[in-house]
Amino acid sequence: MADRNPPTVAFVLEQTLGHVTHSQNLRSLVPRDERITATFYPIAYELDGWLSRVPGYSNWTVRAGVRARRAIRNSNRAHDVRALFIHTQVPSVLAARWMKRIPTVVSVDATPIQYDQLGAQYMHQRAGRMAEGIKWRLNRNAFANAAHLVSWSEWSKQSLIADYGVPASKVTVLAPGVELAQWSRPPAPIADDSVVKILFVGGDLERKGGSLLIEAVRQLRSTMPHGVGLPTVELHLATGADVADEPGIIVHRGLRPNSAELIALYHDADVFCLPTLGDCLPMVLSEAGAARLPLVATDVGALPEIVQDGRTGLIVEPGSVASLVAALSRLVTDANLRRTFGDNAAALVADRFDAAKNSARIVDVLVDVMKPAAPPRR
Repeated sequence: MADRNPPTVAFVLEQTLGHVTHSQNLRSLVPRDERITATFYPIAYELDGWLSRVPGYSNWTVRAGVRARRAIRNSNRAHDVRALFIHTQVPSVLAARWMKRIPTVVSVDATPIQYDQLGAQYMHQRAGRMAEGIKWRLNRNAFANAAHLVSWSEWSKQSLIADYGVPASKVTVLAPGVELAQWSRPPAPIADDSVVKILFVGGDLERKGGSLLIEAVRQLRSTMPHGVGLPTVELHLATGADVADEPGIIVHRGLRPNSAELIALYHDADVFCLPTLGDCLPMVLSEAGAARLPLVATDVGALPEIVQDGRTGLIVEPGSVASLVAALSRLVTDANLRRTFGDNAAALVADRFDAAKNSARIVDVLVDVMKPAAPPRR
């Protein structure tokens, strides 16, 4: 029986890149769980007005930390907040006072050290040795102050353990996931396709490898034989980047996360390709897996945890058009292989990337950290 007065949990959620979609999913799914009362506080990234002239406020960690502290304070004034869920660690860095008072679960997609390792692709530069040392201590302290940590992947969990000294028992791996009821596509009979549609979804065309994919598809279309029973190739790009349509390359603009139009685009595709040069665990891959698409991506960040080479799709070499052409040629010309990889991807997503199941497990973690500590043994 549900508690008539379930405890209030404040969700403090970073609003950058794929974290916006993750926030939307949490706002949709968590309130269905009657064990807690959830309140949500988005931490906006944008900087404008007079605050843009305040020294230090242009730094995202400072800005996120200040906004998070304000959100937690306002939440605590309005509610008897029993636990905090902060995603990512960036807004948590300046919240030590609150984290010591209220049991807090901090969620990460990548650690700061991992982000530094991918920094060139994100146009991110490391600071000097002293500043980096301060940053490391602040993040280590935030992880230490957290009652528990949720990691999107085994990749980021291992960095928490090795780089920040977090005990393995304090970390639960829960991918952000996808709402299967929205995204799932049932198995389809293998057809003698006349057109094979390759789908790319990504706002940052260059970092996500979109320009490389465009060149690979151009080469595919110019070199593949044509004739009765042989497919032609189309590339569909869902991006805000400035890309012109050309024969065989169609650009879709203005599609919102989780929108019916975006889901329909996935369901109409045959292959999903993300030859990214720098990423942690992009949610588009779980969306594509749920849509029963074979996956093509690079061995970057945590991507191999969903793009399992030879099982759910194919891994290609970062930055290599030739590697892309070879992988896509294999899938374009083999409908049975596309179906096998797509079925395997759908099964993996249902098992490990189900947003409804994983949001319930987040609530499990929150309920656990709210339990009173056991009295010491005498």
